[in-house]
Order: sequence, then C-alpha cells, then structure tokens
Amino acid sequence: MKLAEALILRSDLQKRIDQMKARILRNTLVQEGEKPAEEPDQLFQELKHMLAELKGLIQAIQRTNANIAFDDNRTLADALVERDILASERKILSAVVSEGSVKYDRYSRSEVKFLPVVDTAQLQKQMDDLAKSYRLLDTRIQELNWLTELL
Repeated sequence: MKLAEALILRSDLQKRIDQMKARILRNTLVQEGEKPAEEPDQLFQELKHMLAELKGLIQAIQRTNANIAFDDNRTLADALVERDILASERKILSAVVSEGSVKYDRYSRSEVKFLPVVDTAQLQKQMDDLAKSYRLLDTRIQELNWLTELL
C-alpha cells in the first residue's frame, strides 16, 4: 500500500470514529421502558476495533515518515514538521496583517487615534513567500506520498 493510500484510509477511519461517537451518544439515554435504537455495548466493540485499526495505521505512517529520505538532510517526518511550521507562521502573520490593517473611524478629534506599528506590506510579502515555500514543500511531500510504500 502506498503512503498516500494509508493517509486517505486514516482520514476515513477518523471520520468513521467520529460518527461512531455520535451513534454512541445518541444511544446513551432512553425513556423509561424503551430500548435504545442500537446497543451501546455493541457500538463500543466496533469503536474498539476501529481504534485498534487506527493505531496500527498511524504507527505504520509514522514509521514510514521517519525512515524515508526527503532529501540529503531530512526525512519525510522532518519535512512534515517544516511544512507545519510554515503554515503556523503564515497564519500568525495573516492575523497580524489583518489586525494592523483595520481602520478605526473617529467621530471627533477628542477620540483616541490608533495607528499601526507594523509594516503590513512587508508582512504581506513575507506571507506570500511563506505560502510559496509551503506549496513547493507540500507538492514534494505529496509526490513522495504516492511513490512510497508503507512500511
């Protein structure tokens, strides 16, 4: 199985686990004298099997990411961390640019005037550079995901 296929399976399994949680919650209370639509014990058994499958899948994905070379200096796991950091930095810069770009209307000269203390144009350029780096890194990661066999 390719790493990309395992990632798709993991995502699907996580969604199914969320759905199972909802099913269990819907069947935790019933009116006196009624029976639940589904037996919670049986649902818990299904959940337990899904969680065990998810555990094995995540372990195989992590093992693969840690053992596959991304380039001469990094593993695929290292590249994933770098991609996450790029996304986090861009998200923070985006929030700063958004906040620094807000125009506050004053209704009289006696009201406090707010001025930005950050160069939003410079930060926007940094965001664009980060977005490009993210895209290039992500493209290479996706390529490796489809070329790499799951360990």
